[in-house]
Amino acid sequence: MKEKMSYTAAFEELQQIVAEMEKGEITVDQLSEKVQRAAVLIHICKEKLTSTELDVKKVLLELDSDVLNE
Repeated sequence: MKEKMSYTAAFEELQQIVAEMEKGEITVDQLSEKVQRAAVLIHICKEKLTSTELDVKKVLLELDSDVLNE
């Protein structure tokens, strides 16, 4: 069950959950659900950051290769 969500949307939702927790707006009954949702959002953010890092490294390697071949 892979959720399609942008990094920005996931991060913003995660920030909202954290803010609710800090303000004490989450009841004990909601806490487990919010923590589980936060874990999903963190996973989405981590995957996107890792993917972006790999893409950037690939582009940089291609640039280095182009420079060496000139």
